[in-house]
Amino acid sequence: MRHSHCLAQQTVLIATLLSITLLLHPAPLAGQKLNPEEFCSPLKNVAGYFSANFGEMRSNHFHSGIDFKTDGTEGKPVVAAADGYISRIFCSSGGYGRALYINHPNGTMSVYAHLQRFAPEIEAYFAQYRHRHSKNRVDISCDSTLFRVKQGEEIARSGNTGGSFGPHLHFEIRDLKTGRTLNPIAAKVIRPKDQIAPYLFRLHYVEVDTVRGVPIHSPARTYEIEKVENKSYRLKQKEPIKVGRNGYFILEASDRKDDVSNTFGIYRLRAYLDEERIFDYRMEGFRFDQTRYCNAVSHYPLQQGSRNEVLRLCRIDGNLKEFYSELKNDGIISLAPSARGELRLVAEDDCGNSSEVRVALIGKGEGESFRAKKDTLSRVVNRRQTFRHSEDNLHVTIPAGALYESVFYHQKRSSKPLRRDTSIVVLSPTYRVLESSIPLHKAIRVEIECFVPKELQPHVTLASRNRKGQLYRLGGKWEEGRVKGSISTLGDLFVAADTIAPRIGPQFKPEEDLSRSKRLTFKVSDNFSGIASLTAFIDGRWHPVDYHAIRGTASLDLEQIAPERRDHTLTLRLKDGCGNTAEWRGLFRR
Repeated sequence: MRHSHCLAQQTVLIATLLSITLLLHPAPLAGQKLNPEEFCSPLKNVAGYFSANFGEMRSNHFHSGIDFKTDGTEGKPVVAAADGYISRIFCSSGGYGRALYINHPNGTMSVYAHLQRFAPEIEAYFAQYRHRHSKNRVDISCDSTLFRVKQGEEIARSGNTGGSFGPHLHFEIRDLKTGRTLNPIAAKVIRPKDQIAPYLFRLHYVEVDTVRGVPIHSPARTYEIEKVENKSYRLKQKEPIKVGRNGYFILEASDRKDDVSNTFGIYRLRAYLDEERIFDYRMEGFRFDQTRYCNAVSHYPLQQGSRNEVLRLCRIDGNLKEFYSELKNDGIISLAPSARGELRLVAEDDCGNSSEVRVALIGKGEGESFRAKKDTLSRVVNRRQTFRHSEDNLHVTIPAGALYESVFYHQKRSSKPLRRDTSIVVLSPTYRVLESSIPLHKAIRVEIECFVPKELQPHVTLASRNRKGQLYRLGGKWEEGRVKGSISTLGDLFVAADTIAPRIGPQFKPEEDLSRSKRLTFKVSDNFSGIASLTAFIDGRWHPVDYHAIRGTASLDLEQIAPERRDHTLTLRLKDGCGNTAEWRGLFRR
């Protein structure tokens, strides 16, 4: 009996320890499915509107969460969406700004970004860590016993920090085991007001021919779409679309939600050829190492010039199959000459509203299909192999997997003059590597040989220009007679030097009494390469400074300064991306 009693006690103890282990260190589920009953809304005292949904197309990435509107203001209560513990405290001048991460017993993690400030206990711990390590950017991993939180408990106040263009809360749910971020609206964890079906705008058709193993895409032919009823659309033209032996379609569409003017991404897109489903794209989730695949899911050249989603209804070679639950012949459509068919496209949002368009098709006649011009001289960049090329003082390395499709290598000098900017010294010709319409999945290595005067060598960089002609820094440094760096997007490329220091403008008067002020703010800016680092000292002691690049402000929390004196010295030092420095020294009273 005693042995049985001890065994029972041991069983209870093991079960208790196992429960604690699962709570503090959960074993996440493979293929995590969200249970709406386990979560609550992460935001209180707001009207309940949204400005962005999960998985929508952004520049070179999918949007990894959903954005809650905070009624145009900061300081709304942010609460834990479920029980758990704070596993990470993060602060950066860009990206998520101030952010908290919570691990939950159900194998998920929730993320809360662009915060104004943390709850008092967390804020105090964060401030102490910052001072102890003398760092503005902070990334703290927290022990599971440090900050335990209950569902609905306030953890922060909403803000506008980091890469934010206006007050809002960015919210995510991730699978802890895989790091995969999940769609909380499609899983009905978050339920926006939405009775509006997606809007369909244009249909594009592209044919593909292969030359020496390189897929060549024809220019897109565009067809306007018009609404017939609330959820039904049709082509404006009456005649069937002529399709060739090897082509695919592209749909340009967007979504809306009730009571807001924002545009949202498409959650699901299906294609049926004569009612056989041949294509099914659905945005349920992705890992962060998969986020650049948005450049292959979309039609990159058209997406760059559109405010809508421009979704490619086929899978190109370098794209993942897991984004598609149905994929016949990779979405490629082929009709025999004069054969007829019907294409039906159904676009669905994350709240279950859908729109569709039916399109009559007819096969092109013999000899009408797209044929690419033969290219027997150019080198082939095989996307599965590393490619190296040196020509005209330009040295290029394209690693395996950097491209979504194999291409022919073309390089030229650009004859288009650069916008005149007397603050920038241009030191090389302007090169064009491949075409800017080609997306990169990985960065490529570029080196340009050119003469750089010794006094400019510490301030030199690779540079480019945007669509408006404005010059911007790409990065890189002078080394052994070359400027070397990596680039993640293609376009015009040249070497430039920047010798102009950043500008600092205090938003207070010299020796002003700031007794009633909580923060001290500067306007900061740079002519070209951007602010790379900021360092502040109050009364000779390092002091944290919060930089907001979009607003162009640097601010210091005055509530943290020593209370034993009224007159304080302040030094603020800035460095830009090309190594130029600026310093402001002065006094203030508090």
